[in-house]
Amino acid sequence: MEELWGQTYAYLRVSTREQNEERQLAAIEGLEIPKDNVILDKESGKNFHRPEYIKMKAKMEKGEILYIKSIDRLGRNYHEILEEWRFLTREKYVDIVVLDIPLLDTRIGKDLTETLISDLVLQILSYVAERWNRGELPLKEAAKESGLSLSTFYRRAKGVKRSPLQKRNYQ
Repeated sequence: MEELWGQTYAYLRVSTREQNEERQLAAIEGLEIPKDNVILDKESGKNFHRPEYIKMKAKMEKGEILYIKSIDRLGRNYHEILEEWRFLTREKYVDIVVLDIPLLDTRIGKDLTETLISDLVLQILSYVAERWNRGELPLKEAAKESGLSLSTFYRRAKGVKRSPLQKRNYQ
C-alpha cells in the first residue's frame, strides 16, 4: 500500500543584505510544492524573528512534509536546530527533507538504527553550524562567500574527493 502525505512546504530564509533566495528556489525546482506553500523569510538568522516560519509551523499538521535546502535554515545554533527538528518531527509529526543531506529525510528509514544514524548526523551538523556561525571555524567566511551548502563546503575544505561520477563543473 502506498503511503500518502499531506501538504508539502518549502522554507527559505535569506539575510536581507547578504543573500538572495535564488539558490534555494533552484533547489526546490521540480518538487511538487504549491506556490502558496513556498515560505520565505528575509530575516537575519541571528535571532528567531521569522514571522513566515512561525506562521507556517503553526499551520503544519501531522503527515505534512517540509523541504529545506540546508539544516541551518532551521536555526543558527546547535540547540535551536535540534529543538526545531524535535518539535516538528516528534510533536507535530511533520516529515523533514534536507535537500543538501539526503540522509536527513524523515520520510524514510524510521527504524531504530536509521533513526539513530539520522540523529547523530543532525547533531554533528548542528554543532558545525553553530561553530561556523560563532566564527570559531576559520573557513566560515569562505563558505559564506562561496555560496556552498554547509555539507559541500565542509567536504571541500577537508579535501574529500568526489568520484568521477559525482564531479560537476563549479565556477
